[in-house]
Order: sequence, then C-alpha cells, then structure tokens
Amino acid sequence: MPVPPPPDPAVLAAIEQDYKPVPLRLNENQVLCDGHGLEKCGECEVDFVAVNQLAKMIVSHPEYAVPPPPNMIPPQRSQAVSKAKEEGNSAYKARRYPQALHSYTIGASIAAARPSWEHSQVSRDEISILLSNRAAAYFEAGEFMNSLVDTEAVIAIRKPWSKGHYRKGKALLGLGKGEEARDAILTGLSYEPTNQELLTFLAEIENKIGRG
Repeated sequence: MPVPPPPDPAVLAAIEQDYKPVPLRLNENQVLCDGHGLEKCGECEVDFVAVNQLAKMIVSHPEYAVPPPPNMIPPQRSQAVSKAKEEGNSAYKARRYPQALHSYTIGASIAAARPSWEHSQVSRDEISILLSNRAAAYFEAGEFMNSLVDTEAVIAIRKPWSKGHYRKGKALLGLGKGEEARDAILTGLSYEPTNQELLTFLAEIENKIGRG
C-alpha cells in the first residue's frame, strides 16, 4: 500500500491560522451551540443544521458506514416504490380508488424519504409520477380539490411534464372552473405544443365553455 505524502506545511499553517474552536453541546444525535442549545445561533455564529441532518440520515441508514457517492441508488427503495405504484395501478384499473390512493401515498412517502446524497432527479421522477397517479384516483373518486392539490405539486416538481397540466385541467373542470382549466391546458401546450392528449382535452373544454 503506497504511503501518502506528508502534508504541505504551508497548507497546515493556513488551516491553523483560520482555525477557530467552537464550543458545542451534544444532545443524542444533535450538535448544538454550547451557550443556548440551538442548532442555528446568530449570537454564537454557528449553524449545525446541515451537520445534524446528515447525522440523522446516517443513523437511519446503518447499512452505510459513510455516505455513498451520489450515483449509488440502493435497489431496495426503488423496488419498494415500484411495488407500491404497481399495486396502486392495479387497484385504479379495478376502480378500487381508496386502495389506489393508499398505495400511491405509500410509494410517494418512500420516494420522498430518499437520503439527500442520492440523486435528486430519481426522487423527483418517482414522486411526480405517483402524485400524478394519485391525482387521477382522487378525480375518479370525485375528490376534485384533492386532485387539484396533487397536480399543483406535480407541476412544482416537474413543470414541463404535460401530464401534470392535463390532470390540473381535469381537476379544475371537475370543480366547474372551465376558464382556469383551459389556462392550465394552454400552459401545458406551451411546453408540448403538439401533445394530442392536451389538444383533445382543450377542444373538449372549449366546447363546454361555449355551451355554457
């Protein structure tokens, strides 16, 4: 095993010059300022929030000796998310909407609990799909406001995705808000101008507005 080179004295001197000892207090898995027992303290000029979050995640995942590199995605969580989604899809197709809602909620909760060192895009994709599916289940169950809430979350996470805008338009139309439904679909078309699902639904909305 190669022997590492000795540290650069100039670097060590610079570190020593900037080093400032900080009194702290340990409380279970938290680091707090010594003077006031706070995670973030302006008077003590310390902020341990990020350190405590990392410590909490490591403690909750004892299988990791240290945080793995960002591109390491343990398969167990992805499999659990996929299982919950498939169970929700099966229940949705069978019109068992309460069961579908339950499965989609479980899947979204699992995806949202991914540690911060895992690639955030994976979590965003999983959550947006599960919430979009849950919005559809809420809509079919006649819970249009809950459906709208989920579509807003989908759009916040994944704005260019047409499905979020489509589901938002459906929820708004279910609430009797035709003009707002049309605006939601037009927003989706600004990202995907040739999306046939959006174009077809836009024509349906305009037809209903015209009859009203």
